Amino acid sequence: MKISAICTDIDGTLLDKGRQLSERTLKAFAALPADFPVILASSRMPGAMTHLLQEFKRLDNPLICYNGGYVIRSPHKGSEMVDSTYINPDTCRKIMEVAAQTQVHISLYAADDWYAPAMDKWTEKEEMVTKVKATLGKHHGVIENWESAKMGAHKVMCMGQADEIQWLYDQLLNSHGSSLHLYRSKDTYIEIAPKTISKASGLRRILADYNIPMNEVLAFGDNYNDIPLLDEVGYGVAVANAREEVKAVANEITSSNITDGVAKSIEKLLL
Repeated sequence: MKISAICTDIDGTLLDKGRQLSERTLKAFAALPADFPVILASSRMPGAMTHLLQEFKRLDNPLICYNGGYVIRSPHKGSEMVDSTYINPDTCRKIMEVAAQTQVHISLYAADDWYAPAMDKWTEKEEMVTKVKATLGKHHGVIENWESAKMGAHKVMCMGQADEIQWLYDQLLNSHGSSLHLYRSKDTYIEIAPKTISKASGLRRILADYNIPMNEVLAFGDNYNDIPLLDEVGYGVAVANAREEVKAVANEITSSNITDGVAKSIEKLLL
C-alpha cells in the first residue's frame, strides 16, 4: 500500500480532550517529510484551522473548510481559493424563518467570516473552541450584501437546546433535505451545507495539484461527515470513539482521539 498524503478530520479525531494537538501527535507529524501533504478537512472556517497548521509547521499546506464547501491552497500564500460552493441567500432566509419559531441561535459563515447575532453562550463557546472572533449584528444586512455580490453562506450553524434542535432538524429535512446536508455533530447542533459537496469532493480538488490519486491517501475521521472521505480514499481509519457507521466503512480502527489514535496509526503505517 502506497501512502502519499494524509487527510484528517479535526474535532473528535485529531485533537485531544483539551481540543489541542497532543505532544505525541505533533511528534508523529513532524517525523513526516516536509513535502508530504497533510490536509486538514473540517466543518470549521479557515481561521479556526490555520493555527493547527502553524503548530504543525506546515502553513503551505491546503485546507478543506466547511466540509468541502470552501477549499484553499495555502494560508501561507494568500489562501488562494480552489473551490467554493454556497448556500444561496434565499435559502438562508428560509432557514432563518423556520428557526425564528424557536430560540435556536443561527450563525452564518462565508469564506473566513463568521456572523453571529449576539454575544450569547453559543457565540462565547464557539469563540473559545475555534479561537476565532465573531462579527456581531443582524443577519439581514449580511444576506442583502451577499445578494448584491452574488455570494452566499458556506455554512449555516444552528445551536440550541436539544428538543428545539430536533424540531428544527425535522422541519428543514422535510423542506430542504434534497438540496442541503443537515449534519448533527451533536444533539445541540445542526451544521448546514450544500448537498453537492463533501470532504471527499474537496480532497479530489486538492489532490489534482499534487498529481496524487485518491487511493494513495490515508484518511482519519469520527463522524457522519467523514464517511465519504474514509470510503473513497485508499486507506480509511476510524478512531475508536467514531460513530458505528464510520467504523463500518473504515479499513482500520485505531485508538480514540484522546489516546493519540491518529499518531499511533501514522507511527505504524508511515514511520
